[in-house]
Amino acid sequence: MPHAGLCSCWGGKVLPLLLAYVCYLLLGATVFQLLEKQAESQSRDQFQFEKLRFLENYTCLDRWALEQFVQVILEAWVKGVNPKGNSTNPSNWDFGSSFFFAGTVVTTIGYGNLAPSTEAGQVFCVFYALVGIPLNVVFLNHLATGLHGHLTTLERWEDQPRRSQLLRILGLSLFLTLGTLVILVFPPMVFSHVEGWSFCEGFYFAFITLSTIGFGDYVIGTDPSKHYISVYRSLAAIWILLGLAWLALVLPLGPLLLQRCSQLWLLSRDLGLKVGEPQR
Repeated sequence: MPHAGLCSCWGGKVLPLLLAYVCYLLLGATVFQLLEKQAESQSRDQFQFEKLRFLENYTCLDRWALEQFVQVILEAWVKGVNPKGNSTNPSNWDFGSSFFFAGTVVTTIGYGNLAPSTEAGQVFCVFYALVGIPLNVVFLNHLATGLHGHLTTLERWEDQPRRSQLLRILGLSLFLTLGTLVILVFPPMVFSHVEGWSFCEGFYFAFITLSTIGFGDYVIGTDPSKHYISVYRSLAAIWILLGLAWLALVLPLGPLLLQRCSQLWLLSRDLGLKVGEPQR
């Protein structure tokens, strides 16, 4: 009966997956709380201490005036204005920065450090995303579909000579290695050098960006004390698109490559055992 089949599917597949999903969320919540809550408390206490010290040094100000100024700073930050520096800071809406922002919209990264502040900009952003996000999905799916034909040949490796299998594995391994260097190693090195980050921070930014999480705690090209080249953020937007495309190619390829490597290793081991057996 359909009802019995639905219950069987729910109990056999969906329910265990749901439990694993909830448990994974609970695990993440617990670990993040243990790692971050104390640091947040320390930062909050330090900020309150700095405000009190500021009021002690400038007695002409009262707490209300300081809170109002802090509110002005927060509103400026929400609108994408960096409170550091002065009015000569580079614009967040020059063509390079706007191109970078458009890339974060269609890829759904959304760092959160910059958003349209005018009603016209907000309305355009809605319709731009309605068209751009599906277009981005179609583009990535098209790349994945183009790879499907190559993956189909990989599924028939058993019919090919072992030398040919080995050459294919070496070629794909080289492709994965070079792609990793170009997408996930070299860009973080560049970002770390330009932004003054450590390599760990640069790699963190790259992963958070290409996974489309986009926390916004690290964003390139936002330090007013640095002089960036005009195409810096535009090149970063192109890197994002290439990185997402590379991930669309690699994600279905990696597990299959590991499977074929294990099969080839088992085959080589079996052949070695047969060669080493004494002849009767």
